[in-house]
Amino acid sequence: MRRWLAALLLWAVLAAPARAAEPLIADITTHFIAITTGFTGANIVLFGATDGTGDIVVVVSGPEHAVVVRRKSRVAGLWINTREAAFSGVPSFYVVYSSRPLDDIAPPPMQARLQIGLANLPFEPTGRRRPAAELAEFRAALIRERQREGLFGEGAGRVYFLGDRLFRADIALPANLPTGEYSVRIYQVKDGAEVAAQTSPLFVSQAGLDADVFDFADRHALLYGIVAVAGAAMAGWLASLPFRNA
Repeated sequence: MRRWLAALLLWAVLAAPARAAEPLIADITTHFIAITTGFTGANIVLFGATDGTGDIVVVVSGPEHAVVVRRKSRVAGLWINTREAAFSGVPSFYVVYSSRPLDDIAPPPMQARLQIGLANLPFEPTGRRRPAAELAEFRAALIRERQREGLFGEGAGRVYFLGDRLFRADIALPANLPTGEYSVRIYQVKDGAEVAAQTSPLFVSQAGLDADVFDFADRHALLYGIVAVAGAAMAGWLASLPFRNA
């Protein structure tokens, strides 16, 4: 499959007329990831070809949502939440791949404009206004936590060139991958400038029994709550039976 896709991309670049040739052609091996019981992660491969020289940068980002970051402090011998900061526009997943170190490919203004790299993600603070230094601390804590969970990449992964024009990247997706619509953005960069860009969608969704339970809970929240409580009570009663005659 991978060899066939690579050959097809190479043919598309070489066979197209010079005037109509696309500077960048790329795609991923699958556009749908099914989250089932026992899901342990997935790997997808991005293949592409360029019509000319240049470097490649790939950004994979998940759906954005609001996040509240809390800080605990010791009060009267107990650890309790004493401070918090809220951010909107936080991607649920974010990794970057590049054919060379990012700073050798793209200047800082370009990285900021294209939101390449964790430092350039525009987390928007919401709620009570806080000093910039304090927001920076909460932002750094959020990034560290997402990296610990494997949802934010540490540094940039590698894009490999297969010859002068073909390239590939192996994208690893963790077991705790959030569901939703992802974007895979591919940039061709030459002499510090963006030459071409392309975006491919990636859909992550629950499937099988997990999806049925999630859909039932979403559509019939009250009934699901009643069933869950009744099931927990029944499980507790069954677990207590062996001890009643003791």
